[in-house]
Amino acid sequence: MNSATLTLSGVTRRFKDVYALNNLDLTVGAGELVALLGPSGCGKTTALRIIAGLDRADEGQVLVRGESIDKLPAHKRNMGMVFQSYSLFPNLNAEENVAFGLRMRGASKAQRRDRAHELLNLVGLDHHAKRFTHQLSGGQQQRVALARALAFEPDLLLLDEPLSALDAKVRANLRDEIRALQIKTGTTTIFVTHDQEEAMSMSDRVAVMNGGKIAQIAEPDVLYHTPANEFVAGFVGQMNRIPAQISGSKARVLESDVDAKFDWETQPAEAVALVRPEAIEVTPAPNGNATVVARAFLGPMSKVMLQTTQGFSFDASMTSDQSASLHSGDSVNVSIKPGQYLVVPA
Repeated sequence: MNSATLTLSGVTRRFKDVYALNNLDLTVGAGELVALLGPSGCGKTTALRIIAGLDRADEGQVLVRGESIDKLPAHKRNMGMVFQSYSLFPNLNAEENVAFGLRMRGASKAQRRDRAHELLNLVGLDHHAKRFTHQLSGGQQQRVALARALAFEPDLLLLDEPLSALDAKVRANLRDEIRALQIKTGTTTIFVTHDQEEAMSMSDRVAVMNGGKIAQIAEPDVLYHTPANEFVAGFVGQMNRIPAQISGSKARVLESDVDAKFDWETQPAEAVALVRPEAIEVTPAPNGNATVVARAFLGPMSKVMLQTTQGFSFDASMTSDQSASLHSGDSVNVSIKPGQYLVVPA
């Protein structure tokens, strides 16, 4: 285990008048896996490149184990990196690809061979050691790239959307394998992705980025259930936007009075409640406050599309057993589970 702490302090990167990173602060604990999650252009890849030494910050510091590495070139930062495109050497077999970094560091042939087989065995590819890149599937190539990045026991493992080029089933399997491997090796890891499911399922903490800053960083369940603001609420998971009428500290949503849970300097003319589909309770009722528009079966869970008597449309998520009796045109009562919403100005 070669865990290291990472700190980004006031990191800023400008491209002419555009801020790719704007005074970014981030601390990652030893052995922790933190995902940088956000839309295209939010600065997550720029942050990773600055950590790796492939780009330089205009301001701020990058520290590993409390010591600045800003002046170190990329090849002296002892970091393993896995790219979206694998970047394997086509003229080398799997064993030689994994051992390449060790050869550059002067390890003996026997040391390189033993370490390569150890890592290939760890990723389940020891029996493919002599195969070349074109003889491996996409998932196998990414496992080789991961083994190569870990071969020299890096201080940090940097993953730049490593699963985006794979099909859905391989991607789901490989993300579980990467997480298990990261826990086993204890390597401090930064994972860049725009896929919220990957980030939420793999990480100790998720940093949601927007406009070159971290909008919120927290454990996945905290991020999901208690988003700090409207951007995080809308970006992480599905979210309904339901009109709300404000009266003092209360909001009326779907004919229920709930706490506004928002500190306004001035009361807005209009507001909306941000509500997860699973936080909406649906009960059949002859003269209910909503109508079932359609039901989509999604395996153990189903999505029920609803419309209120005032014409507002939204979705509820229910177990398929619970929703089996609901059909298009059915009248239902809908309400919000206590505490599972965020009221914001419209």
